[in-house]
Amino acid sequence: MRNNSEHASPALLRLPLPKTEGYADVPQFLTKTPLPFRRTIRRYELHRIVPLAETTIYEMEQRGEFPRRFRLTARCVVWDLEEVEAWVEARKQASRANRENKASGPDVRQRKSRPVQAASAAR
Repeated sequence: MRNNSEHASPALLRLPLPKTEGYADVPQFLTKTPLPFRRTIRRYELHRIVPLAETTIYEMEQRGEFPRRFRLTARCVVWDLEEVEAWVEARKQASRANRENKASGPDVRQRKSRPVQAASAAR
């Protein structure tokens, strides 16, 4: 029986495994596209990368929190793949930093609706 590592790519052998030191620093997406041009993606491809509702994406675009779509033609709307990947990577890093800073969940005492009562907060 042959060892599978003989056939593996040398680049793959150098990547750290999940839950090991250095794995969190590995980018989720390539830093440089292998294509000589910038790639655009349509709506169905965007939803494969970012599983958010259409209205959520639209509202985030309006607030400047998500990469803006642009029109190629009157009926074709696209996003720049590089911008979307950078947005996902920034969210990933922010989530990890937030997780390291907060050991528990959100502060439920700051809720605007259904505030926590003093008796149930002590549990």
